[in-house]
Amino acid sequence: MKRFLLISLLIFLAAACTPPALESPAAGTETLATLTLVTHDSFDISADVLDAFTAESGIEVQVLKSGDAGEMLNTLILSKENPLGDVVYGVDNTFLSRALDAGLFAPYDSPMLADIPDELELDPSHTLLPVDVGYVTLNYDIAWFEEHELSPPTGLADLINPEYAGLLAVQNPASSSPGLAFLLTTIGQFDEDGYLGYWQALRDNDALISDGWSEAYYGAFTVGSGGEGDRPIVVSYVTSPAAEVFFNDLAEPPTASINSPGSSFKQIEFAGILANSPHQDAARKLIDFLLSPAFQEDIPLHMFVYPANSKADSGDLFRQWAEIPTEPVEISPADIAAHREEWIEAWTDMTLR
Repeated sequence: MKRFLLISLLIFLAAACTPPALESPAAGTETLATLTLVTHDSFDISADVLDAFTAESGIEVQVLKSGDAGEMLNTLILSKENPLGDVVYGVDNTFLSRALDAGLFAPYDSPMLADIPDELELDPSHTLLPVDVGYVTLNYDIAWFEEHELSPPTGLADLINPEYAGLLAVQNPASSSPGLAFLLTTIGQFDEDGYLGYWQALRDNDALISDGWSEAYYGAFTVGSGGEGDRPIVVSYVTSPAAEVFFNDLAEPPTASINSPGSSFKQIEFAGILANSPHQDAARKLIDFLLSPAFQEDIPLHMFVYPANSKADSGDLFRQWAEIPTEPVEISPADIAAHREEWIEAWTDMTLR
């Protein structure tokens, strides 16, 4: 059960569902509106947190989960004229330009942006506002490397060396969010002229490519599979070691992440108000709440990403076991939008055909 919960919190691959409406506002509080928050499948937050917003504002919130980030955006574009909801949570920087170009959202200069670091505000129009931050990186099995008297890799370049042959599990960027983030990491590290050569070397070194994160982490990775897998290195998140401690009640994690310069990818998620929502004023109140410490401090142990608000405390577990990379790869949303399909198609031709 603990491992099932870990999957649902760390990946964007859970089955889509629509939770029931939350409880009505506290007695004596006037209901101003019922808002639908459209989000991805990995969204998770304490019911008490949203209940507190309802009690204070009189605004009820229903959560509509709509697949992974890409599926959600496709659905929003197709339903633009008859929107599925009012506020959206979870468009990330790999889809930011596409979302903005579609004209789905209404700009809102939330007062809470004063507490959001400038480097997270990738949309100067404030049409989409930063709501959380995560990092995709390599994780490794500490005990496996100790038992085999082998030093873990220190960065991407090490993975093509003979001593790491057959040790790596990665995800397909065409079907996996961390897989796409890792592909972008290699492009940022080796540039457009060199990344395919790097992937050729990974393939020659027997890297395993899985469709999604769960197959790689819980099927191939030696830790996630309980020793049934044969891959002691996996593409995952910098918060995966903290999640291992949290869900398995451990004193310290059995895994560690590799956060050397250029070995991780910074994912920023955004929230925004759908332009055709009939509840613009109420939606602005919800955006303010999503960016407030009350909501932000509930994010880490539910979605295992970092709060965007600089005044929100990520907690002791993250401070101890979730190291923030100092030099993650960052590629502009415009470049990603312009080349995403081209890069994925070239990767597919190189590795799978």
